[in-house]
Amino acid sequence: MPITMDLAGRVAVVTGGSRGLGRAIALGLVEAGAAVAVASRKRESCAALVAEIEALGGLASAHAFDAASWEDCDRLFAEVTERWGGADILINNAGKSPVEPSSLETSQAAFDHVFAVNLRSAFRLSALFGAQMAKRGGGAIVNVSSSGSRKPEPSFAPYAAAKAGLNTLTESFAKEYGPTVRVNTVMPGPFHTDGTKAWSRSEGFAEHARKNQPLGRGGDPAEIVGAVVYLVSDLASYVTGACLAVDGGHLVARG
Repeated sequence: MPITMDLAGRVAVVTGGSRGLGRAIALGLVEAGAAVAVASRKRESCAALVAEIEALGGLASAHAFDAASWEDCDRLFAEVTERWGGADILINNAGKSPVEPSSLETSQAAFDHVFAVNLRSAFRLSALFGAQMAKRGGGAIVNVSSSGSRKPEPSFAPYAAAKAGLNTLTESFAKEYGPTVRVNTVMPGPFHTDGTKAWSRSEGFAEHARKNQPLGRGGDPAEIVGAVVYLVSDLASYVTGACLAVDGGHLVARG
């Protein structure tokens, strides 16, 4: 049997799936043949993407989901199981990276929220869907981390720490749910999304990228898709516990 990136017959869950990298990933999974459960805070945004997917001939469902809520993780799992009978693919993409004035001025509430959205939700969903996948005989989980987890800056220390924790969860769940479930990480660098447009399109960032990154620019959301689809496909059947940078060379910056 040929090994391909064909995902026909598989069900994927994408958190933070209605915009930015999540939207691009959801559309890429559909193009590869998967049905996609799109989950994000605003159900109407998810429904709009589902309508777009269905107009293209794909299958999808919309789910309101607050990544900061443990209960919402449980509810999303129940909804996907009821609608699709379970999931074969989980993309933990939901994230939040607020910049605080300083570490001293960072409140406990802000710190806890960043960890809840970026780390705790991925833990709970990976536990729920990972156990289900293992019982069903296989599956794949991809955690969307950040190159900031390897190159942290003081301005986003809690976010970088949460994403570093996500890298660790990848290794832990790869061991817990192997050999039938594969768990990997992609680490995006600076990407041009609606959430980063305030700085990613600035001349200051463009100049920094030209001087410091081998590819000299920020990424477009479509450029994350190949890495994710590869990791959840049969082409990556011997890849688990891995951390793949998709960052234009951000982690190997010019000296």
